Amino acid sequence: MISTVAYGEWESPIDAALAASHDGRPEYAAFVGDEVWWTAPRPTEGGRRALMRKRGDTEESVLPAPWNVRSRVVEYGGVPWTGTTGPHGPLIVFVNFADQRLYAYEPDAPDAEPRPLTPVSATGGGLRWADPRPHLDRGEVWCVLEEFTGDGPSDVRRVVAAVPLDGSAAQDRTRVRELTDGRHRFISGARLSPDGRRMAWLGWDHPRMPWDGTELIVAELDAEGRPYGARAVAGGTDESICQAEWANDGTLLFASDRSGWWNLYGMEAGTREAVTGDTAAAFCRRDEEFGGPLWKVGLSWFAPLANGLIAVVHGKGATALGILDPETGEVVDAAGPWTEWAPTLDACGSRVVGVAASPRSAHEVVVLDTALGRARVIGAAHDDPVDPSYYPEPQIRTFSGPAGREIHAHIYPPHNPRYRAPDDELPPFVVWAHGGPTDHAALVLDLEIAYFTSRGIGVAEVNYGGSSGYGREYRDRLREQWGVVDVEDCAAVARALAEEGTADAARLAIRGGSAGGWTAAASLTSTDVYACGTVIYPILDLTAWATGETHDFESRYLESLVGPLAEVPGRYRERSPVRHADRITAPFLLLQGLDDVICPPAQCERFLERMEGRHVPYAYIAFEGEGHGFRRADTVIRVLESELSLYAQVFGLEPPGVPKLELSK
Repeated sequence: MISTVAYGEWESPIDAALAASHDGRPEYAAFVGDEVWWTAPRPTEGGRRALMRKRGDTEESVLPAPWNVRSRVVEYGGVPWTGTTGPHGPLIVFVNFADQRLYAYEPDAPDAEPRPLTPVSATGGGLRWADPRPHLDRGEVWCVLEEFTGDGPSDVRRVVAAVPLDGSAAQDRTRVRELTDGRHRFISGARLSPDGRRMAWLGWDHPRMPWDGTELIVAELDAEGRPYGARAVAGGTDESICQAEWANDGTLLFASDRSGWWNLYGMEAGTREAVTGDTAAAFCRRDEEFGGPLWKVGLSWFAPLANGLIAVVHGKGATALGILDPETGEVVDAAGPWTEWAPTLDACGSRVVGVAASPRSAHEVVVLDTALGRARVIGAAHDDPVDPSYYPEPQIRTFSGPAGREIHAHIYPPHNPRYRAPDDELPPFVVWAHGGPTDHAALVLDLEIAYFTSRGIGVAEVNYGGSSGYGREYRDRLREQWGVVDVEDCAAVARALAEEGTADAARLAIRGGSAGGWTAAASLTSTDVYACGTVIYPILDLTAWATGETHDFESRYLESLVGPLAEVPGRYRERSPVRHADRITAPFLLLQGLDDVICPPAQCERFLERMEGRHVPYAYIAFEGEGHGFRRADTVIRVLESELSLYAQVFGLEPPGVPKLELSK
């Protein structure tokens, strides 16, 4: 029987604990021999990342708590493990989060225990490693090394380094062999050619971010494995190359946005003189993405197969897994329900492994057998924790913004099979602004969205101008316009939903984390669209953030998002929410991790100082042990329940079973 109950007051089996227990997704899937391994979230175990192994029909966690397979390179991390076949079966090299050391582990060896490969440094943030690649014939694992040279966040250097697998560098930093000279501030993806004579990697420098401009570097290797003659063969200040790999025939493959879209190219690398990105061939020129923003070191959108074909993640907005024939340019997509493939592809023989999700399933580990043409889930399989009839039904929409520009969004109306609202009532809606901001909201099942929609509160995920997935021109809309275009686009979607009768104009909210937290806060200080907002580990003070109050990777990001500080200091002040707390009249919830070095608590504290005596209801919750991105189940539970309570109080709702959030008066 369907009951008539006001929006926002529906009972739902999707409670905060259930949503929190499914927070996070599998990552970094790869083959070790014929086996598939990956990392998996453990929100109920302090948010650690477990290393998983698929052996036969069994999934097993390889390392017990407190081992946490996660890198801190550029703070966002990168590929934290690799594997190959050793004398006792799998040989795994991984980064442990607590000390950031590299460890080697042979789980099938007698009395196996992880053994350290790298030392600990007491200088600044220490030694950090990412994107390891084993080379047993050389007795080494090659990695990106991030080494702090002082106590400041920018006192750091990054090189490609070779770590001996015999453990001789575990107490001796000098045994680590550096393969590059540190000429680039940032590097990713060091790859050895099939004949062992060349290596390739990506590099870029401040003030560019990797989606602005990178260089593809190639060097020769001498008989001792020392690189020489390094030179840029593609890329530049206005061309982003997000991945490079060697095909079995020695062709150098790379994903470049030189056409305005990340497409796949290949070039001969037989001789030093022949290597030039200007003559690279485009395998499949399309107005869609075959790459993405390189937020983490070593991400992979494509993987060459032994037969010369290439597995590719591609699409516009949503993505698919396809097999590209570089001779014909034809792409044949794998059949299946998935609408989002993560940038973590690996290939072994005729098989490809990836991580994929859909609006009806969370992220799963999927293997495509190209010989059979069949894709199947082999790990982290989605298992409906509740009747899927409670899941939201997303609508893919395109809205019109200022000056007629297109705005992409996913609309999730309230949905619960047991309830309907009164005919004369419109639902409250929350606009979700994603982080990044050079990122996008994926079209996948998210139980945190379902937590709200199943209670009668709609969600609108806005891929505002500047989002990835829609080409470089769309990304560049945010250039020097952060705090303007993102705010305008979110408001345009909110207003459109109200005008068409999808949402209640008086019951609109905005919510976001990180860069999305900035957009939420900026929206509350510059528009009157929203009745309240949820602001999660935000950027609030642009000037402070640009002058040492964040990590090195993004320390000059604002030069493209806002403009050079020395040239437009007034713009930094004018757009910062911390400078305009007096404009806020809507209640808000502010959430912050106390261990966050990307958007530190000091930003929130200064903002709240400006709110004193304003008599605007708000709540501030700071979480010990949480950094940038909440990982612990108890944190996520409190976040969701507090957020729902805020909306209930502002919108005049009485949702059952939700603890009341105490707001300041």
